[in-house]
Amino acid sequence: MKVRGLRGATTVKANDREEIWRATRELMEEIVRLNDIDVDDVASVILTMTADLNAGFPALAVRQLPGWQWVPLMCAREIEVPGSLPRSIRVLVHLNTDKAQDELIHVYLGEAVQLRPDLATR
Repeated sequence: MKVRGLRGATTVKANDREEIWRATRELMEEIVRLNDIDVDDVASVILTMTADLNAGFPALAVRQLPGWQWVPLMCAREIEVPGSLPRSIRVLVHLNTDKAQDELIHVYLGEAVQLRPDLATR
């Protein structure tokens, strides 16, 4: 079994706590569904948000999902690059898995599909 990185991203329309939490839960639920993840196989999760989002912690949304209260979660600010996608939430899941790297399904929702169109169309 190896530790693999699984990526995902989404966007929100406004800097609103409920919107951040809703979008984060939707993203994580889709990552779990598409990759058939058992939460016990998750080593840790890093979540970032762009500087224009600060109304709520996305990790709190993940912690509200069943079984995720013991997974180490960390929030950080995405680096500010001119012209980058605004109002975005990104996630990196560290997963213990027997799957090969190319078998993992990375999830990009909302406007975030433009970040990795090569992966978003799988």
